Amino acid sequence: MDNILLLPILVPAVSGILMLLIRKTRGIKEIATFFVATANLLIAVMLFRKELDFTLPWAGFGMEFSLRLYHFSSFILLATGFFGFLIALYCTTFMREKGALNQFYSYLLISIALVNGAVLSDNLVLMLFFWEGLLVTLFGMIFIGGKDSFRTATKAFIIVGISDLCMMVGIGITAHLAGTLTISKINLPVDALGSVAFVLLMIGAISKAGAMPFHSWIPDAAKDAPLPFMAFLPAALEKLLGIYFLARISLDMFKLDASSWLSPLLMIIGCITILLAVMMALIQKDYKKLLSYHAISQVGYMILGIGTCVPVGIVGGLFHMINHALYKCCLFLSGGSVEKQAGTTDLEKLGGLGIKMPVTFGCFIVAAASISGVPPFNGFFSKELIYDGALERGWIFYAMAVAGSFFTAASFLKLGHAAFLGKINDANKSVKEASWPMLIPMVMIASLCVLFGLYNALPLNNLIQPILGEHRLEGHNFSGMPTNAFLVIMTVLVLAAALLNHYLGFKKQGSGIKAVDHIHYAPVLHPIYDRAEKRFFDPFDIGMRVAGWAAKMIWYVDRVIDWLYDGFSVGMTYALSIGIRRAHTGNYSVYIIWSLVGLMVIIFLAVR
Repeated sequence: MDNILLLPILVPAVSGILMLLIRKTRGIKEIATFFVATANLLIAVMLFRKELDFTLPWAGFGMEFSLRLYHFSSFILLATGFFGFLIALYCTTFMREKGALNQFYSYLLISIALVNGAVLSDNLVLMLFFWEGLLVTLFGMIFIGGKDSFRTATKAFIIVGISDLCMMVGIGITAHLAGTLTISKINLPVDALGSVAFVLLMIGAISKAGAMPFHSWIPDAAKDAPLPFMAFLPAALEKLLGIYFLARISLDMFKLDASSWLSPLLMIIGCITILLAVMMALIQKDYKKLLSYHAISQVGYMILGIGTCVPVGIVGGLFHMINHALYKCCLFLSGGSVEKQAGTTDLEKLGGLGIKMPVTFGCFIVAAASISGVPPFNGFFSKELIYDGALERGWIFYAMAVAGSFFTAASFLKLGHAAFLGKINDANKSVKEASWPMLIPMVMIASLCVLFGLYNALPLNNLIQPILGEHRLEGHNFSGMPTNAFLVIMTVLVLAAALLNHYLGFKKQGSGIKAVDHIHYAPVLHPIYDRAEKRFFDPFDIGMRVAGWAAKMIWYVDRVIDWLYDGFSVGMTYALSIGIRRAHTGNYSVYIIWSLVGLMVIIFLAVR
């Protein structure tokens, strides 16, 4: 029975490799990928809530091929299967007539296998094997996006690769401290060396999830990579995997609590990610790029919730993990529908699509309301739990999280107004609703956003709280008023302020896309935004500039060394040899004088 744990890895992996052999056969790639994704989902459903272990000798030195299925891993396995199934269905229409399809579907299936393997791994080195494999498929899926995508793929590879190197070092330190590589047997204190190990592992986890400062490849990928890639990896699977591992190291592998300095570190990273990313999302004029910054910003809420080390905050962070995967995947798929039908995601070329694409518009409204934290959708409840935990740790963390919600709502009011409301663009008058393979995934996800909101006890009791063990909330679920009236009232006021902000901005500018220009061009923010849009603050570009300066400095040092060896030393030797040659005139009296002078020097030195 334990051998069945190999199926979630082998079925999509082998199918993905075979997919590379399918070249020009029309429709076979799409059908085969859909059936494999369906089979993977059925396997995940079959394994849900089971507890299994599978171990084989592998590389020695404690590196075993060890898999473990328990509630948390089976939950992520189920979510991976669900999103893989929906993306495969969506791609049957969206990816039609696109290039390099066999590569795209191969990378998609292999990515599912690698995520499943990383989640099931109970050995740090085995998990690292699957974790690093995702770096290859990440590069490949971006690279096939178009002629300008190689730079973005390389950028993603370097950023994620550097964070993964940190994670490798963290794994080495963790294994040294724990005396084992088995994840389920590790439970370390966060002392001096333990804190170093935690931080290095945390870097790998938050980088995979797309948090700052490891984020800047995501907006570029939104422009260059195939859109289903954005819904599949950055919006869903990588968020699930990154936050899954962050939760494992925070709850199981290390004894992290609110008294440790690592807790406020996580909370600060979360708050910075929330605010800076959402402020960039606010000014975007491209549908996909705006969503990509929100994919970064929402990770901040998850990190903040887990970082509180308070049960209610941890529950909120994990609940937000699955909620975000739902509504952000739906939002990217709605953007894909717009791109497929209207031929562009440039908001200045869109408008009035709500009448032409009512189902897509309806799904967008549900997902946008969910990510903005509008009651009674799922995002509202997970955010309230995070707010509760953040407020318990300090009002400043709560204030920053709430400010993020204001800008989130403001940016989605702008996006929805610009794309779906207002006067329809002449070029889009013949636009029709997307086909059913593209609509079904959006409708299913939007329905879950409503279900997980109205019946939030369903995911909380059955999916989230069983993960926590001793951190459980003892049957308490946040369900709105009157459980925590202050938080609810504040949320409603913030959302109302965002709506008023949009209304006044629209009245002033006469355009939905310009409704937040008063924030964009505010006296203090305008120069900052200008520099940000020119990549002045991009960590990758800063690193490349520093690397360029370092290379130039090393080049100058090399020239100096080269001059010392090939120029100065040779010149000095030549000058010395000429001087010696001139001193040897052949005159015996001169030689006698030199000998006497030398003898006197020797006697002087000997006497001293």
